[in-house]
Amino acid sequence: MRRREFVTLLGGAVAWPLAAHAQQPTKLRTIGFSGQSTRSSESELVAAFTQRLHELGWIENRTVVIEYRWSEGRAERVVQIAAEFVRLKVDVIVTSGTPQVLATKQATSVIPIVFARVGDPVANGLVASLARPGGNVTGLSVQSDELAGKRIEILREVVPSLRRVAILGNVDNPFTVLELGEAQAAARRLNLEFDALEIRRAEDIAPAFEAIKGRAEALYVCPDALVDANKIRINTLALGARLPTMHGYREYVEAAGLMSYGANLPDLYRRSADYVDMILRGANPGDMPVEQPTKFDLIINLTTAKALSLTIPKSLLLRANELIE
Repeated sequence: MRRREFVTLLGGAVAWPLAAHAQQPTKLRTIGFSGQSTRSSESELVAAFTQRLHELGWIENRTVVIEYRWSEGRAERVVQIAAEFVRLKVDVIVTSGTPQVLATKQATSVIPIVFARVGDPVANGLVASLARPGGNVTGLSVQSDELAGKRIEILREVVPSLRRVAILGNVDNPFTVLELGEAQAAARRLNLEFDALEIRRAEDIAPAFEAIKGRAEALYVCPDALVDANKIRINTLALGARLPTMHGYREYVEAAGLMSYGANLPDLYRRSADYVDMILRGANPGDMPVEQPTKFDLIINLTTAKALSLTIPKSLLLRANELIE
């Protein structure tokens, strides 16, 4: 073999593995998405999140992988999901709800965590402050406890003769405990009597309704993962007991609740995608301020109102962002 041919052959042999190595696909960045309830229940929120990611250049299964997991309102499942995401070494975890964020924070102090919605992240020890969260956690706060008074006021607008309200919440959720307190304080300010219905599992719901049978004239529901997973059951029992209900979010009203007043959740999930984008591009979550809602919605289910023989005041109908029929 001539020397020139040998050198050419040798050069090709060296270049081939280098070229093959260069063509190896780069590993896609991975987002762990931990949902409070089920995929079908949170489909609108997932759509808002992924649409915003797409706008920012993160296309599912092309430039980013999203691992979805659903806790279905079960606390033990939340812990399992957090541990699984740590094993998978995802690049960022998106979750929501105080218990979910606490469980995820306990599972990792390294992987960035973005909460799409929590109640009061400072009071519940999720972040050091809204302006400077510190650590590996940041996101969006709904400050739902601060809305408790407004929700009670709206209930009384619909039921002017209201004297006693039942307040239902999952007391294993630290934020719900805060909201229960705010709702009770609001009831006192309006000279209303109240019954606190403390639940910890789905099996507690029916007995809670039995406890207020013939007593309460309306029901205030503190939203959280357990309540979300059982919202149809709660609203069915409320209709059977002829109790007008006040919820935190639109999805509860879609499930036959009477009304909701709270932050616009799709907007929060869109904004959480902005946090994910910045983190995937190198931002430190501890330096990213926690933001608060800018859109609040009043939703009224007119079909439920009719079933309860309620006449919604015109002034309230005009203020509503959406009427469900």
